[in-house]
Amino acid sequence: MTSENTQKPHDQMAAYLSADMTAVNDLIRDRMASEHAPRIPEVTAHLVEAGGKRLRPMLTLAAARLCGYDGPYHVHLAATVEFIHTATLLHDDVVDESAQRRGRPTANLLWDNKSSVLVGDYLFARSFQLMTETDNMRVLAILSNASATIAEGEVLQLTAAQNLATDEGIYLQVVRGKTAALFSAATQVGGVIASAPDAQVQALFNYGDALGIAFQIVDDLLDYQGDPNATGKNIGDDFRERKLTLPVIKAIAKSDAEERAFWARTIEKGRQEEGDLDHALSLLHKHGTLDETKAEALAWAEKAKTALDTLPDHDLTRMLRDMADYVVARIN
Repeated sequence: MTSENTQKPHDQMAAYLSADMTAVNDLIRDRMASEHAPRIPEVTAHLVEAGGKRLRPMLTLAAARLCGYDGPYHVHLAATVEFIHTATLLHDDVVDESAQRRGRPTANLLWDNKSSVLVGDYLFARSFQLMTETDNMRVLAILSNASATIAEGEVLQLTAAQNLATDEGIYLQVVRGKTAALFSAATQVGGVIASAPDAQVQALFNYGDALGIAFQIVDDLLDYQGDPNATGKNIGDDFRERKLTLPVIKAIAKSDAEERAFWARTIEKGRQEEGDLDHALSLLHKHGTLDETKAEALAWAEKAKTALDTLPDHDLTRMLRDMADYVVARIN
């Protein structure tokens, strides 16, 4: 587990892969240019240069390197993954009507929704151009499937987020779509481009999938019990936005008729009154769903670490293991 006075696993990995990450950033800057539409680099630079952690492209680089790959196409794949991620953020902010992203005003607020949607489309197209340069059909299949899964997950969330019939199975499908699909594709393509054995490629997929699910469950849990100064989110944002996440889904499954009517009014119908958030929190505590959600996040982090047992003994494998611990350290 990472202590406060040691380097975070993410920073350790960034230092270890610094030359590769520089190459990825250079490629991103080069490919987000547009000869004919200056709006594209303006919008893209606003998001790309905003200081996101670049976690997903780093996972691709780490997977390729620990499987013994020397380059150069892991850089193209890492940039591809970041372009797909950035495209989904641009679209997400329009769908969610968000005003802030990475501590700055969102692109749709600074420009407009049309720009966000169309530049997001451009980045998706750019990502496909980049991945074809690897001349590897298997990589193309993995990343195009992930892109379809992400889009499908976003549409599923539209209907599932405010429907009390949404159960844990549907929640997991949404999470795999919106978060885990890109994590697992990011790690898997690193193994594929390195021509790693199938068992190792599968292990990398399993790691990314479990890490992505743990990551999202932690995010959903912190919405109800996090420190706003640390998370950048206010307690209960998901409740106010009427999003059904795991703690609430578990509480609805255990609710009596009166409690169910409360959830129907506040989440399904969106009629929220003073004191509703406090009542929602009291129901989550009453049914122990915050603790149950925490246990699930920890279990997914363990699954991620177990997947790494198949992989070569390498400094990066150890860093990936620490990363799984770090993702859930915020709730311990």
